[in-house]
Amino acid sequence: SLVVNAAGQPRKEKVKLPASLQGRKPKSIPNKKIEDPAAGRVNTSSIATTQHLGSFHLIPPKVTFGVLKEGCTYTAAVILKNVGVNFSRFRVKQPPPHTGLRVMYAPGPVAAGLQVELEIEIFAMVIGGEDTGGIEEISHNIEILTETETLLLPVRANILC
Repeated sequence: SLVVNAAGQPRKEKVKLPASLQGRKPKSIPNKKIEDPAAGRVNTSSIATTQHLGSFHLIPPKVTFGVLKEGCTYTAAVILKNVGVNFSRFRVKQPPPHTGLRVMYAPGPVAAGLQVELEIEIFAMVIGGEDTGGIEEISHNIEILTETETLLLPVRANILC
């Protein structure tokens, strides 16, 4: 319960829920065209009033690798969950090679309520000859294109030179 603690006594401070449990959307850009007449959408009275019939959530909403050793490869898993009422498709725009990032996933439609695992891989490399004091910061937003919006997955890492 959010009102009482495990001992049954009233809580003194509010419980802070993580963003993934609050149902917050990640950073996203809505697409101009929301509904495709050829996609076979069903407009029954129970779902005719909903705005977003296909929607995805990222768990976790951002990836932070921390401090990485130069020349090594690291991976992290991100869940892309379809929280809409219809099956939806998505596509990942691969990051440029100079970032050292690559996204591996199985393409195809995702049914309502199901999820797909995205594997974010980073090859820790330092680009440029300037002296950065031993640490270079990598920051990039991976674009995940869905039928209704473009999700942005922030990826951050510090590379030890």
